[in-house]
Amino acid sequence: MKTRISILLLASAGVVTTASADNSAQQSQPSSLEQIVAQSQADFPQCLFRLQELARSEGLDEELIHQSLATSKFVPRVIELDRAQPEFSQTFGDYLNKRVTTKRIEQGRLLYKEHRALLDKLAQQYGIPPQYLLAFWGLETNFGSYKGKMPVLDSLATLACEPRRSSYFTQELMQALRIQQKFGIDNRQMVGSWAGAMGHTQFMPSAYLHYAKDGNGDGNINLWNSSDDALTSAAYFLQSLGWQRNQRWGREIKLPDNFDFQLLGAKQRQPLSQWASLGVTQADGTPLAKVDMEAAIYLPAGHQGPAFIAYDNFEVIQKWNRSIFYAIAVGHLADRINGAGHLVTPAPEQARLSRAQLTQMQQQLAKLGYDVGKPDGVFGRKSKAALQAFQLKQGLVADGFPHQTSLDALGIVN
Repeated sequence: MKTRISILLLASAGVVTTASADNSAQQSQPSSLEQIVAQSQADFPQCLFRLQELARSEGLDEELIHQSLATSKFVPRVIELDRAQPEFSQTFGDYLNKRVTTKRIEQGRLLYKEHRALLDKLAQQYGIPPQYLLAFWGLETNFGSYKGKMPVLDSLATLACEPRRSSYFTQELMQALRIQQKFGIDNRQMVGSWAGAMGHTQFMPSAYLHYAKDGNGDGNINLWNSSDDALTSAAYFLQSLGWQRNQRWGREIKLPDNFDFQLLGAKQRQPLSQWASLGVTQADGTPLAKVDMEAAIYLPAGHQGPAFIAYDNFEVIQKWNRSIFYAIAVGHLADRINGAGHLVTPAPEQARLSRAQLTQMQQQLAKLGYDVGKPDGVFGRKSKAALQAFQLKQGLVADGFPHQTSLDALGIVN
């Protein structure tokens, strides 16, 4: 199960981090995965003690702290999975084709028929069309067939004691304890993904605590055992995140031959009328809709792959999971469940660059004066912007994608 870094309500203001000095800890953090795991494991007992002190300061029950938090275990595999997220370790084609499958599309359509009364009611109440709820459900747990088996408190405590995202996971750990205290859920039931996501729709603890709903009217809320509760909670969550009723997530498009690739990305949102004036059309060549909406354009596989225009609801999907790959997969799976066909331009087969190659690319760009942040082998937004600036200067296709021509120009060896 991939990680979910949702933009959720955080714990109360003033929460202290478990790392005594988060910033300095990050600066001195070892570089190799083995070193990171070893250092985090060595620091875990002291970190766990600090976590217990924090839980007491936030008013959590002493018995709960003793029975749940104090018994948490360090899980090396959690750190390993955190550093190998599919958005960073798979190509777009691999990612999409493994998630938007014929079997999943067909199952989504069958489940719509089975849950139609509830899904139509949620669409009316919260404004979320059924196909989107089914797409989230399908991507998160394959419609409930795999909800994760890892103890949530162990996962969260492990991540809270690893400096990279200590503050975030410390807050989620406190929220998980509050769930136990409020709903009487014990450690045996509180299982989920390696990152602490739970239930049919893989809610992080903060989402569970603030957005979970009783969907079947039994007076209880259980996102593990009740798909009605989970779907209702997902609809309420998406509405709260700002879902725009009666709007799509986006669509596949066709770019003109002379498209300026510097216009890519969320920071270059423009009205649809402006994109149309630049020659952007729907994927089949028909004009874009004449509606008053702003949108951004993405090329997740570079200029040789499919192009997408994304609306406000695309940003909402990314508040659930901050990944462009994920947001496109949710949107495309929803479209397919709703009867749409394949992409006009299929996601291409591409060689996956190793972490060592990406690190080398970042180092080369940094030597040339481009800001990539810390060379870490993760191809994030800074690296993409730096590569795009390099491509532009070299007269290459400046789509910010690490094509072989760009790697050759940087001297990156396969």
